[in-house]
Amino acid sequence: MTNLSPRTRAVHAGTRRSQYGEVSEAIYLTQGFVYDTAEAAEARFIESGDDEYIYARYGNPTVRMFEDRIAALEGTEDAFATASGMAAVNGALTSMLNAGDHVVSSRALFGSCLYILEDILPRFGVEVTFVDGTDLDAWRAAVRDDTKAVFLETVANPTLEVIDLKAVAEIAHEKGAKVIVDNVFATPIFGHALRDGADVIVYSATKHIDGQGRCLGGVILSTKEFIRKTVEPYLKHTGGALSPFNAWVMLKGLETVHLRCNAQAETALHVATALEGHAKLDSVAYPHLPSHPQVEIAKRQMDQGGTVITLNIKGGKAEAFRFLNALKIVTISNNLGDSKSLVTHPATTTHQRLTDAQRTELGITDGTVRLSVGLEDSADVLGDILGALDMI
Repeated sequence: MTNLSPRTRAVHAGTRRSQYGEVSEAIYLTQGFVYDTAEAAEARFIESGDDEYIYARYGNPTVRMFEDRIAALEGTEDAFATASGMAAVNGALTSMLNAGDHVVSSRALFGSCLYILEDILPRFGVEVTFVDGTDLDAWRAAVRDDTKAVFLETVANPTLEVIDLKAVAEIAHEKGAKVIVDNVFATPIFGHALRDGADVIVYSATKHIDGQGRCLGGVILSTKEFIRKTVEPYLKHTGGALSPFNAWVMLKGLETVHLRCNAQAETALHVATALEGHAKLDSVAYPHLPSHPQVEIAKRQMDQGGTVITLNIKGGKAEAFRFLNALKIVTISNNLGDSKSLVTHPATTTHQRLTDAQRTELGITDGTVRLSVGLEDSADVLGDILGALDMI
């Protein structure tokens, strides 16, 4: 598979066929496995082979197909699938950290990621330092000789600031720290996190990988040593495993992820370009717009600008709500990366637990609206947005 393009790997990598020779991957919907003898059970618990399984919390053939396929697509040695994207973020961090360890993180994060780093990890004795992710001097000042890991979203949710991953990785690696990235907004199609220096890559498979609003899922990608010796022992005992059915859905999603993400990104760029300078908007953020503050970094790190646009609507919450309620095609929902265009108001949904001061520091205003562009016709999406803006 290494000689094939990522688009081909996303369709074929990791396939395991049963004796029946099925075309579509089989769903092994079982929580346990049987052994021919007591001696065989004993041997498997001592050491399991690549295609030997004990319990679905430890591994499953359908789940393993998904892990192998996404690892082949991303270019990593191995992967561990989880019950959700947040289980992946938590698993990647918690599995490697101990009381007394130090982590440096960008401050602009999804609300649940921020909760793990700001509330949960310090509760267990992990020191966390937050920095402005776009300020390389801040990273240099914060990363210490005893820093165990740095964490960042390559494209921040929902402000879409883009962090220079290669530069941050160089700073971290000079001190011996691992680089853990949430690469959801860059997608496994457009982003090149491994190439740019990430040691551990995390995705919410709920987003673009499924891409059709059906199932929760997540995945951690890294070296075989990190996945099997650090991540697997933690997750198999704490229970964050992906279900076989959801893994099968993710496998089906990977078959079309290139087509979907490219089509969505093309529409997103069209819509973002058309909306720039609109009288009802304070700003339009999209990583590949020439006006984006980190556009050169975004073009270097991402083949396309992604599927999400952030609008700042004049008039604050009241006018933002008026805009959302006037939309007819675009649906109000806090998910993203879906085949349907979705929109949310971060200050009252994904980031509502933050204080006004924290949201202001992150650049989230009462007029901020996050738009995830779907697969609808670009003219229809733009027309719906323009019509809703007319209602403000």
